[in-house]
Amino acid sequence: MADILSLRARGLALRAGAAPFDEVVGAGEIVGLAGLDGHGQQTFLKMLAGLTAPAAGDILVERDGTEERIGSFRRAVARGVAYLPRDRRATGIFPTLSVLDNFAIATVGRDAPAGLISAGRRRSRYEHYRERLSIVAPRPDAPITTLSGGNQQKVLLARWLAAEPKLLLLDDPTRGVDVATRRVLYGVFRDLAKEGMGLVVLSSEIEEILLLCDRVLVFREHALAARLSGAEMTTETVIAAMFGRAA
Repeated sequence: MADILSLRARGLALRAGAAPFDEVVGAGEIVGLAGLDGHGQQTFLKMLAGLTAPAAGDILVERDGTEERIGSFRRAVARGVAYLPRDRRATGIFPTLSVLDNFAIATVGRDAPAGLISAGRRRSRYEHYRERLSIVAPRPDAPITTLSGGNQQKVLLARWLAAEPKLLLLDDPTRGVDVATRRVLYGVFRDLAKEGMGLVVLSSEIEEILLLCDRVLVFREHALAARLSGAEMTTETVIAAMFGRAA
């Protein structure tokens, strides 16, 4: 797959009547999304993932000097965009399957080059990401429900990293996990950016965005209210933008 240079929103409106905006997420940067609950940041993330259709405008992948429109989740995945949902129990894990099956479900084709699934190939790939993400699991064939919430989250992240995406969309990725798991995830996210992956991180915690992200987009009333970077990125300026007032 060719490298994705950027994921672009052009003339994007999150709902009918909302002000349209343009935005670009480039390779190697971590972009944070902030806003009061229900003000559009999650809608924007889902539009980037191809899960929600824009009220107006387009989401485009730019690579090799050309642009391709993303019109569905399947097309986004095919073009190197991965999405980690907020509610891992409802929309992420398959509770009746094992840790290994949950990990490998998005990359079955890679384990069956000759039409038959190679257990060794699948297990080897799992072990690689288990070590990289410090996944604590009793054994690969254990039910995923036996893992802690933080380790379930790591398995979901490993699932999409194994697909080798070029851009990763994360919806509150540290929600409900312990401090140790947060540290591991922060380190992984920073390493991925250094390797050239673009990341978009929606977080309900302003401190997390300020700690992790290169810049932040603040949403208010289903519109992009502010773009903040560098010295502008403070708790006060983010909160001010969320409430529609000057810092």
